[in-house]
Amino acid sequence: MTSPAYDEYEFFASCLAGFEQYLADELKRLRGRRIRPLHGGVAFFGTAAVAQRVCLWSRLASRVTLVVKRVNAGDASLLYEGIRRIPWHEVIAPGASIAVRAHGMNEELRNTHFTELKVKDGICDALRERTGSRPDVDSANADANIDVRIRDSRATVSLDLSGESLYARPYLEPDAGQDAPLECALSAGVLAMCEWDGMRDAAALVDPACGDGSLVVEAAAAACDMAPGLARSRWGFMGWAAFDEPAWERLLDEADERFEEGLEAVGGAGAANASASDRPDLERVRIVGATNSSPAIARARNRAKRAGLRQVVSIELGDAHTVADMAKRACDVAERLQSRRGADNGQDKLCTCLVASNMPAGDRIQSEARAQAEAAAFVKAAAAVPAGSVYAVAGGQGVRGRFGVDAADTLRFGRGRVETQVLLFMRPPAQFAQAVVPDANGGAEHKVEVFEESSQQFADRLRKVAKERRKWARREGVTCYRVYDADLPDYSAAIDVYTGAGQAVGNTYLHIAEYAPPRSIDPDKARRRFDDILTLAPVVLGVRPDHVFSKVRCHDKGGGQYRGAGKRNYVTHVDEAGCLLEVDLAGYLDTGLFLDHRDTRAMVRKMAAGKRFLNLFAYTGSATVQAAAGGAVETVTVDLSQTYLDWAERNMEQNRFTGRAHSFERGDVMNWITDCRRSPRRFDLIFVDPPTFSNSKSMGKRTWDVQRDHVELLVGVSRLLTKEGTAVFSCNLRSFKPDMEQLGKYGVALEDITAQTIPHDFERNPRIHKCYLVKRA
Repeated sequence: MTSPAYDEYEFFASCLAGFEQYLADELKRLRGRRIRPLHGGVAFFGTAAVAQRVCLWSRLASRVTLVVKRVNAGDASLLYEGIRRIPWHEVIAPGASIAVRAHGMNEELRNTHFTELKVKDGICDALRERTGSRPDVDSANADANIDVRIRDSRATVSLDLSGESLYARPYLEPDAGQDAPLECALSAGVLAMCEWDGMRDAAALVDPACGDGSLVVEAAAAACDMAPGLARSRWGFMGWAAFDEPAWERLLDEADERFEEGLEAVGGAGAANASASDRPDLERVRIVGATNSSPAIARARNRAKRAGLRQVVSIELGDAHTVADMAKRACDVAERLQSRRGADNGQDKLCTCLVASNMPAGDRIQSEARAQAEAAAFVKAAAAVPAGSVYAVAGGQGVRGRFGVDAADTLRFGRGRVETQVLLFMRPPAQFAQAVVPDANGGAEHKVEVFEESSQQFADRLRKVAKERRKWARREGVTCYRVYDADLPDYSAAIDVYTGAGQAVGNTYLHIAEYAPPRSIDPDKARRRFDDILTLAPVVLGVRPDHVFSKVRCHDKGGGQYRGAGKRNYVTHVDEAGCLLEVDLAGYLDTGLFLDHRDTRAMVRKMAAGKRFLNLFAYTGSATVQAAAGGAVETVTVDLSQTYLDWAERNMEQNRFTGRAHSFERGDVMNWITDCRRSPRRFDLIFVDPPTFSNSKSMGKRTWDVQRDHVELLVGVSRLLTKEGTAVFSCNLRSFKPDMEQLGKYGVALEDITAQTIPHDFERNPRIHKCYLVKRA
């Protein structure tokens, strides 16, 4: 390695699965040689300057590594000797700190940490023998990162030339989250799949669901010939002995010059020198992004600004009803540009547009309604652009069905949690039925594409009920209520409105639970109807689609169960009777607040003044909050789940109900009652709202069934009451029948007060719960 600037080395560029061939083509353009696509990356050869160029310019590679050597890893001694014999002074720059990361195992090397120690010792001993000193080891911030991959009895030893993943673009915010680099990578992959490099000189690009803006920023960066790594200051190759600093400076100068020229070509004269904080001239912008989320707009614009591209991209608030105009405007700009360039070249060119989006997929989808709204916006934009355009979407739940034509190509990028399907369409979308919806705020009516013509009836019914329900809610001071409960049998869902409070004041949320259709209903037809519900509900009620959360509720033995919960949590706060309560609209089976028990909690509040209050099966403690607000002198909250007890305690704390008078006790309620009966503790008011059925592991071998076990429960509860005490017992088993004979034998008196506890918004379904007053006879 006497002349590192001209030596040829072996490199490996890793990438997301599915990118390999596109990355190989990119490496050819970046002057790599002997290029060989492999699984999860591409092997290539080149000089140190070529590797530096790849690090700076590659849009598809995740990391670039120098293959140092392949050594025998049959056991620890063989690995150490193989490492020690490598001429590390020709690999690691003088004075550079090192770190070692090992991957993989074999029969002799079963612990990656032990492997790292042996490799580190081999490197340090080799350098000490050659130079007289050992390098510093810095596992967190090393200058030279050594990668060792064990496979069978061989180890491939590499030097990471990238440092941080190349997918972590410099325009990303420091707190962007772990999915942000993935979004950048997928966006770059979609653009490569669509051959945006060949279209970028004059074509328009429209992203109708741009989210945080990764795709439009990636597209603008490519159009402006901006190197993805131009703003990065730290690289792994700076700890490489063969680092070609003069070549690196020339690469940076060239990249700066190309970017300035690209900015002027895309944004017009003066764009390269314009302030990044200025709004773009929309009459000259042909790269457009739209999103229905105001916070997302702010993040997307900030990313464009951080990239220095704010002048050449337009990122606006838009949905399926406004994005078509944005698409047409961008195409007009592109057509004018193509006409001018075609005239200059003596050619007549036709406008081409790329409609592309990188939408969340799998467990990255938090709101299915937002996914449906984005799919609708994508199809609307696709229908608005000229013939000959290209349409591509990554993720995009619902796009295939809404597009109505077969995809020309389908690819999968990534593996496991990050696997995303990419659809490429070469024909415009088919026409679908439309539902006409008056604007919730008095604006122009909306024409919404739907799968089923009968969905117009659903929209009309929801609008009618919502009008009445809003008036009732304002009159009664109710902020969270049911607005639709399977009013039309074919559209069998429950829709609840949650009005934000505290820091969420001004926000409105929808929680939509679909009832599982009968087996006689075609599942595809039921799914299309539910998709129409998700599409129409936010339009009818004037709620942002990303504030709509949905679950599918299936009727099972013993009660209702949900599918669709367990996605990323969405925690916000609501108000009930002046109390602030925490709800999670996405992460759990239920939101944390049973709306059908609103009147029951109000009754508990009135009864609680001066009382010692006990809440059994307390869930998130909303009844405890109301009892404390009503003047209870003591509250005890009992639940088997620590998660819900912590939630209950937060609910109490944010309403300033703290101190020794309020305790939270974890335990199996039946066992807790038995233990409490042996103590002198007694209560004036008890609220009991058990689950219909439970087989929690925390209960051991025992299960809970409210019909089977209610006598034992209520006898125990009655024994914890003071002489004049009262318990409120509620359950949601629609077929529940109390065993009055057995309860009477044990001196327990029940009074059915169900009718008094069914709120107005649940009157369509009076069997939603049963409620009784319990006293000692």
